[in-house]
Amino acid sequence: MAKTYAIAIVGIGKITEDQHLPCIAKNPRFKLTGLVSQRGVARDGVPSFKTLGELLNSSTTVDAVAICTPPNARHAIAVEAMDAGKDVLLEKPTTATTLETADLVAHAAKTKRVAYATWHSQHNAAVDEAKRLLQGQRLKRLHVEWKEDVKRWHPGQEWIWAPGGFGVFDPTINALSILTKILPGPLFVTSAELITPSNRETPIAGKVSFRSPAAASGAALTAEVDWRQTGPQSWNIDIETESGQKLALREGGSKLSVDGKETVAAPMEEYERIYEHFAELLDKGESDMHYAPLQLVADAFFVGKRVATDAFHW
Repeated sequence: MAKTYAIAIVGIGKITEDQHLPCIAKNPRFKLTGLVSQRGVARDGVPSFKTLGELLNSSTTVDAVAICTPPNARHAIAVEAMDAGKDVLLEKPTTATTLETADLVAHAAKTKRVAYATWHSQHNAAVDEAKRLLQGQRLKRLHVEWKEDVKRWHPGQEWIWAPGGFGVFDPTINALSILTKILPGPLFVTSAELITPSNRETPIAGKVSFRSPAAASGAALTAEVDWRQTGPQSWNIDIETESGQKLALREGGSKLSVDGKETVAAPMEEYERIYEHFAELLDKGESDMHYAPLQLVADAFFVGKRVATDAFHW
């Protein structure tokens, strides 16, 4: 019989409420045994603590910890958990900086713990099929359109506008995670515009250009992202190969059309698959900590030009 792992969640916000708690509840490989919430969020029958230290010093059984705090707190929490002999799952983006994530890779190896950097948008059948179709191909055109409503997905969350909060690149990293999985070669940022409200520190929109050794001469590789879109949300990736094949990933990578014909349309079960994969990693005692999407965001900030725009208010 497969082992059931006792798991605690650190950080109880919208994504935890919408995805992590429901997915843990319906996965027989996990049992929720603890919550850590500075705001004191509780669930019937599950003990709640203000800090991870309080949880670790209690009699609560915990095998693994899912870290769902804002990014700037994740490195310290993950180190504390691994030092206490716990395996860790990290919401995306893994940490606030690339070196923090690199350190967690090394720390997991040092402590012999499992560490898993989750990139939920990679866990779609349409993404897997797009990867298969692009193997050995050269890119003629790539365009990402990732536009959504920040007020809908991050209501009142001020941390996203602070340094280390990523701004619009918090959702954009989902598109980048898909690209790092499906493209037949690495992707590099060549330029970026970071469109930033006058009263905020991180961008609300942006434009990014890329290059890749897998691209044909003169290929256009671009992304346009925005957090001001109301109504229907746009999570689209369009790719044309040098051979003329056109791939269209829609609805965050859950649907794929090839040359105008829909070939994959599956329900969005990204977080269900995250926990399925985490159970597999725990069974094997293996980590999965690739972080190329985080590096692409960091490079966009590194080479990006700040462009001022109107103030943002909730």
